[in-house]
Amino acid sequence: MHKFLALLFLSLVVGCNNSQNLDNTNYDDPALPESGGALTNAMIGEPNNLIAMIAGDSASSAIAGQIFNALLKYDENLGFEGDLADSWIISDDYKKITFNLKQDIKWADDKPFTCEDVLFTWKKVTDPDTRTPYGSDYQLVSSASCVNDYTFTAEYDEPYAPALETWSSLHILPEHLLKDEDINDTYFSLRPTGSNYYALDEWTTGQQVKLKTNPNSVHGRPLLEEKITRIIPDLSSQFMELIAGNIDLMSINPIQYSRVFPSRSELNDKINLYKEMGNGYTYFGFNLKKKPFDDVNIRKAISYAINKEEIINGVLLGLGEEITSPYKPGTYWENKSINKISFDVSRSRELLETSGYQLNANNIYEKDGKTLAFEILTNQNKQREMTAVLIQRRLQDIGIDVSIRVIEWASFVNRFIKTGEFEAVVLGWSLSLDPDQYNIWHSSQQGPGQFNFIGYNNPRVDTLLEEGRKELNNEKRKQIYDEFSKIIYDEQPIIYLYAGYGLTAIHKKIKGVKRVTPPAGVFHNDYEWYIPKKFRRNEMSL
Repeated sequence: MHKFLALLFLSLVVGCNNSQNLDNTNYDDPALPESGGALTNAMIGEPNNLIAMIAGDSASSAIAGQIFNALLKYDENLGFEGDLADSWIISDDYKKITFNLKQDIKWADDKPFTCEDVLFTWKKVTDPDTRTPYGSDYQLVSSASCVNDYTFTAEYDEPYAPALETWSSLHILPEHLLKDEDINDTYFSLRPTGSNYYALDEWTTGQQVKLKTNPNSVHGRPLLEEKITRIIPDLSSQFMELIAGNIDLMSINPIQYSRVFPSRSELNDKINLYKEMGNGYTYFGFNLKKKPFDDVNIRKAISYAINKEEIINGVLLGLGEEITSPYKPGTYWENKSINKISFDVSRSRELLETSGYQLNANNIYEKDGKTLAFEILTNQNKQREMTAVLIQRRLQDIGIDVSIRVIEWASFVNRFIKTGEFEAVVLGWSLSLDPDQYNIWHSSQQGPGQFNFIGYNNPRVDTLLEEGRKELNNEKRKQIYDEFSKIIYDEQPIIYLYAGYGLTAIHKKIKGVKRVTPPAGVFHNDYEWYIPKKFRRNEMSL
């Protein structure tokens, strides 16, 4: 293992071992469900705002998802069930969906929810003035209308395979509060009013977001009275807070999962661990609008110079899998026929020289008097930072001069990603359940705030993405997305690095967590979680 990683891991272990365990409570004592109490978790990045269609980042979506509902949602086995919709009917030609909405629902401010809110939200997400990366999904709806207060219809010119999935991811917004607002710049993004289990109570910038139960929740009141998300950018600091009992759950890193917990039995007395295939992947991406990354040989040369297995073992301690497509390993949509680019320094040098680069006196590749040098940007995420370090070491070994800059998340997105002012990044994307990748890879999705910020443009890929959205036969869709995956891998606009396992630590005082994690994930039933009074933190009472 590289010295840098070893020292970092050692500091984590030493830091954890310095903490004293003074808690002798038996958290395995059974207890019946009861309302009340506050759950505290931690997040490495702060939300941009709480209108998910504008924010476009996972931190914002995680909080907003507790406040807002969509028409549909996934059940624990990843099938669709109603959220704001009671039921839905798909026409025989698959060009029309009729949603029968739940009635007698109120927003958190006691105003009634109606079909007009759904129609308003659709108009906003498809408005060209709305700066959203998701608009293309809903622009395929040729017409939307309200038959009455509780019946919403969406019509398409052609069948759209991911239609139900899109209606499960669009948070419905209240028209009465936003109709006169600029959705790109509104108070509502920081003080939202929703319809889900929780409502925003307090947001202290840089510190925490506090939610309280929404008495008007569509699905009734959850058992937990409050949810507090603390903003703690450093995972080792989060871990110290977890074992001190100051937070109740967190996503832990591989060193904590594989080495700290097995060596400290007292932690296992009060904390349960959960492991599942994660919902995202990490990649090394290029700005294709900047030289030399417009040259496929350079991108491939860099890919051959990176030892992906080394990264998985060094950064994840083996708790992850190498991937060749943006789909979960082992699932139907993964293209298993792609031949991986293996670590091969000789092949890397060959490709660099094919593109006219030669080693100079300082053993750095150079062409036309200009050295092959660039900067890797990433956000404050230890796994991504360590990944960038290993990439840097390997590239420097073959003669590519690489520097690393680590930026706080909001600045990273606003100053570099949205402006296109970067050369290379180590970042991640989510692994969606539907194979549609239009928002990320279609050449039309390169505007400010859209997801194709690397500038990828391939007419054949555009065609495949357009066809894949319309194809309803899964076997034919599979062929389309297999070809799409192969083209992306052959051209290496990004270098797929790994999909890590989701590793979650949850304090045993949190009851109702399913020990056998369902396909939808450990957090699927968090509305059923509860904290028995005897396990709650001390609270002031009258």
